[in-house]
Amino acid sequence: MDSPTAIRLRGVSKRFAGSSTEAVTDLSLDLPEGSLTALVGPSGCGKTTTLRMINRLEEPTSGTIELFGQDTRNMPLHELRRGMGYVIQQAGLFPHRTVAANIGTVPKLLGWDKERIGARVHELVDLVGLDPSLLKRYPAALSGGQQQRVGVARALAADPPVLLMDEPYSAVDPIVRLRLQDELIALQRRLRKTIVFVTHDIDEAIKLADRVALLDVGGVLAQFGPPDELLRAPATPFVERFLGNERALRRLALHRVSDVTFGPVSSATTGLPCVNQTAGLREALDALIAHNAPTVIVTDDVGTPIGSLTMSQIAVALHEDRA
Repeated sequence: MDSPTAIRLRGVSKRFAGSSTEAVTDLSLDLPEGSLTALVGPSGCGKTTTLRMINRLEEPTSGTIELFGQDTRNMPLHELRRGMGYVIQQAGLFPHRTVAANIGTVPKLLGWDKERIGARVHELVDLVGLDPSLLKRYPAALSGGQQQRVGVARALAADPPVLLMDEPYSAVDPIVRLRLQDELIALQRRLRKTIVFVTHDIDEAIKLADRVALLDVGGVLAQFGPPDELLRAPATPFVERFLGNERALRRLALHRVSDVTFGPVSSATTGLPCVNQTAGLREALDALIAHNAPTVIVTDDVGTPIGSLTMSQIAVALHEDRA
């Protein structure tokens, strides 16, 4: 059975004052409850504008947006935003507040008592994989990856049903970015939030999303569907060009390492690359090529080796995917 619709956009357009063109044009989408939808496309396609209209940081010029069947224009802003966590680039943390105070921002605004806030902060620190010793530090003392984890924890603090994420991992280095993506996949498996994730990176969208909304310049919807559908059957020449010539390889990202029967962990793992069991097979292939290694070590969510994967096993999976 299909999940009920959490967010519905109907004929949504946005034209900013002084502009002769629309930033978003007649956009209609149904985003299922508990799913992760990626908004992806080139610069100027209205990804962030669409996200900001969902929580009314921007008001649509025309059209309607519904949250769980209710027109957002008829909802008090504080009520609407209370139900939406928001994660932005470079975390957007308050620099003069500690990590604990940053995470507890929304519960404090909601009038929670100190004991309840403290319990929730410690629960979230564990949930997003932060060291509790960081709670008394300030954002400047954290790495980029740690700051993004704090940003996610803050967005989840009041347990909102919807999470909006605006290119949250674009400012961190590639290795940390892959780790954060894996953590988000694991987190979503536990929480099943309705997530709208903006990215310019099609590989990130393919890896993370249940559905991808590919937008063209002007916020025109080019195609909307599961990643595999876009890769198998691009709807337009624009979609085909945006996805590139490596669609078969990109489809490997839809298959998790854990979907393959991998071999035992060898006794000599020093120098071998590692991938999390939730990673896509494309990531495992990239690791093998980058390190010129015969084997990649598969790890669980805490980094313990649980198996190994070879190029031949990945090649079999690629062959089966083409069939």
